[in-house]
Amino acid sequence: MENEKLKEIASQLRQPHGAKGTEMAEVMNDTNIKMTYHAIDQLKINDNDSILELGHGNCGHLGYLLQQKANLKYQGLEISDLMQQSAQELNEVFVNSGQASFHLYDGLGIPFQDNSFDRIFTVNTIYFWADPIHLMGELCRVLKPNGILNITFADEKFMAELPFTQFGFELYDMERIKTIVKPPFKIVSSDSQTETIKSKTGESVNRIFTTATITKEVQ
Repeated sequence: MENEKLKEIASQLRQPHGAKGTEMAEVMNDTNIKMTYHAIDQLKINDNDSILELGHGNCGHLGYLLQQKANLKYQGLEISDLMQQSAQELNEVFVNSGQASFHLYDGLGIPFQDNSFDRIFTVNTIYFWADPIHLMGELCRVLKPNGILNITFADEKFMAELPFTQFGFELYDMERIKTIVKPPFKIVSSDSQTETIKSKTGESVNRIFTTATITKEVQ
């Protein structure tokens, strides 16, 4: 595949936009759904929890999340205008009921007050973080003490084999995740899974992914 096409795939994965953006979002929701469910399952959600997600895409998984426990409140953050709009339209029932809201942000500052959320999760976004240490600090700030942050990502060795990841992706394994986790954050567990998916370039591949579970310790 030509480099220009690979660059376009990489650009759409980072920030879906334009005529192809909605289609890409549907593809991402389908191919990432097992990763997303895994991230949600590892959150250990309780009744009445307030939950934040970074990079929700079209948020086709919101119904699954909200059925986990009673009286959950969800907030989603996106850098893509198109994805924010798509998520609102797809989840209109939850938005109108007050259970969910979707917001734009700049990828650096989290537009919420300190200690706002019981649970935070993000799936397949870490490759695009402009300043991981700063963003982790922001996530720590808005997470309540004893809260849980789940970061779900595909393994560096797998990602390095995909031709489009040479264009703007930062790749991670658990050792690199450890370098951006600073106190009062603490990694409490990591769980890896393998699944067969269809790559964005069309071939079937075995993807290894990991959910790193991080807690905010009380100081």
